[in-house]
Amino acid sequence: MSTQDSAERALRSHVSSVKEDVMTGVSFMIPFVTIGGIFLALGYAVASLPPIELLGVTVWSGGTTVEGVFEATGTLEWFLAQIGGAGLTFMVPILGAYIAYAIADRPGLAPGFLLSYVIQQGTVLQAAGDVIGLTGGDAGAGYLGALVAGLLAGYVARWFKRRSVPEFVKPMMPVLVVPVLTMVVLSPVVILLLGVPVAIANAWLTEFLRTAQGGQAVLVGALLGAMMAFDMGGPVNKVAYVFAVGLLSEQLYEPMAAVMIAGMIPPIGLALSNFVAPQKYAAEMYENAKSAVPLGLSFITEGAIPYAAADPLRIIPSIVAGSAVGAAASMALDVTMPAPHGGVFVVVLSNRPLLFLGCIALGSLVTAAVATALKPDFEVTVADLEERDADASAQGSD
Repeated sequence: MSTQDSAERALRSHVSSVKEDVMTGVSFMIPFVTIGGIFLALGYAVASLPPIELLGVTVWSGGTTVEGVFEATGTLEWFLAQIGGAGLTFMVPILGAYIAYAIADRPGLAPGFLLSYVIQQGTVLQAAGDVIGLTGGDAGAGYLGALVAGLLAGYVARWFKRRSVPEFVKPMMPVLVVPVLTMVVLSPVVILLLGVPVAIANAWLTEFLRTAQGGQAVLVGALLGAMMAFDMGGPVNKVAYVFAVGLLSEQLYEPMAAVMIAGMIPPIGLALSNFVAPQKYAAEMYENAKSAVPLGLSFITEGAIPYAAADPLRIIPSIVAGSAVGAAASMALDVTMPAPHGGVFVVVLSNRPLLFLGCIALGSLVTAAVATALKPDFEVTVADLEERDADASAQGSD
């Protein structure tokens, strides 16, 4: 084996390992996002309810306002919003903590959490920016900063963890020595060199998305949609998904709606194409289409993988086109989604549920039309098998 082959294999293995570590952090983060998004949405929903009377008796005096939900101390909507806010606040440090945990096990957990948490504090980054001569503002470093902080904490903690130490020190390594040394080494690096620049970039990106209108919103939606469909649950898909999830803490819900819509479209669109034009697909794909619909409705993009594996050159452009159109329409129409997962089961949380469903339908129709147009007739189709079975039955009866 050549040196180049060894280097390529090592690089591929490292990239795969990093992906697995990041996905570990994402998997632990998702429950926090789900609780935070749903409880915050419920708080807003309760705040917007009008007074309710039943048989002349006021059973609900009405909420406050959506804008004032965090000031209405002691009300139902305030408690719901507090729980939701806590979930969305801690989801980012949890991401960094469990990325570090995936790399270094228990010694990496606390440094990963604390480093990710401290670079979300605007006052800390503002002071750090003054130290290094950059205006950091009061924005946090967001999930991108937490992702990098988690990786750094994991690798540094793992390096310390593997050092040879005297026997009497070993019991203290995972709970004292490694976490403390990791924090000592990384705190200035993460706060000064990582936190401030990422916070500046994060603030610019958040403001751009908050003010994106017209063509800008359509372009952002189309890009997110294409990324969600491109590898159907792979790393490109996860970049778009984690990006949208990270913006929930900034109360930017439009990208999450675009991403969820885009992730639902590929299985539904391909199943629709399979139902409409069964002669374009292998016979066994017809049964797959029946399961692809509930998978798509549940926001499981991987339901499209069997189709893409069988014919990637035609299927991938089809689903990218449909998801890009659906997500772009969602952004253009200002459709929101505060929950990070759930698909059709959380559609009631959207500000425009019917438009949310309409964007899914639009993108699915585009995917179905493009796939049907691109694919040639298949050699053995469902109709062929049914005809063969009918002939066999007829011959058997004779």
